Amino acid sequence: MTMPMTLKEYLHACDIDFEEVPHPREVSTSRIAQLAHVGGNQMAKAVMLHGDAGYRLAVVPSTCDTDLERLSQLFNEKLELASEAEIQQQFQDCDPGATTPVGQAYGLKVYLDEQLRHQPDIYFDAGDHETLVHMSGHEFDRLMAQNPYGMFSRHH
Repeated sequence: MTMPMTLKEYLHACDIDFEEVPHPREVSTSRIAQLAHVGGNQMAKAVMLHGDAGYRLAVVPSTCDTDLERLSQLFNEKLELASEAEIQQQFQDCDPGATTPVGQAYGLKVYLDEQLRHQPDIYFDAGDHETLVHMSGHEFDRLMAQNPYGMFSRHH
């Protein structure tokens, strides 16, 4: 499988400069970062959440977990992890478990962790377990400019 059209078309529509980086099939973002020789703090991981106002996507460095309590306080909404079935329903053209951080392409509100802002480079899952999207931190900041951000990740 290749990068889902929803994501590819969204990136092109936003005029974002990116490249696709193939890697051996792997599911864990931290393992993918190792295989692709990418620093864990430059590898963005998406975590889908379910809240009172619907679904949300939290985007954190791959070396971190999402602090649900902190997120709930920040955005004044009780948030829980979404189930695999709920994730698959939102990201229909992605492989199961290969959620892309560009949730706005799928109509989701995205919360961005502060640590991912102003990195020199950012990598993230393209949605197929075999491709990374790579872009400069500047392009990523531009792509995520409309999304709220805060400190809500914690190291494993």
